[in-house]
Amino acid sequence: MSTNRRVFLGSLAAAPAKSPMKLVIGSDHAGFPMKGPVMELLRSWGHPLTDCGTYSTDPVDFPDIARKVTAEILAGRAARGILVCGTGVGACIAGNKVRGIRAALCHDTYSAHQSVEHDDVNLLCMGAWIIGIKLAEEILKAYLNATFSTSEEFRRRVRKLGEMEKL
Repeated sequence: MSTNRRVFLGSLAAAPAKSPMKLVIGSDHAGFPMKGPVMELLRSWGHPLTDCGTYSTDPVDFPDIARKVTAEILAGRAARGILVCGTGVGACIAGNKVRGIRAALCHDTYSAHQSVEHDDVNLLCMGAWIIGIKLAEEILKAYLNATFSTSEEFRRRVRKLGEMEKL
């Protein structure tokens, strides 16, 4: 069954922010300029937020930040995480190296929503060089308003992802 993308995106843009959830955020130096506005937005929606750095545009290695962000998720101190780097690619690769993390690089609202609904994604990655803050806002709404499907079809697939982590 396919979702009518136009109807989905139209209703999603109007959707209010979901009830507050504990979030964790991090960025490398390239993502730092977008991280501040994203944090302000998330806080304005009422989400408790942990900032794992970086705290300036001084060069930092994104795997170090990804390790801190993913540790918060795995410890249960955050329900979901957000990583911002230049393209989002490096952050996504780093996140997916950590057992128990399912990271998705999303530069559109449909993928942000579907990644949670179908794949139980717990780490959203975005590229500050790729999208602007307005699109980031819509992506965040989609990511935070989505819930993992109760359909056995999707739950079976996510279980298989967990099995792959044991290889």
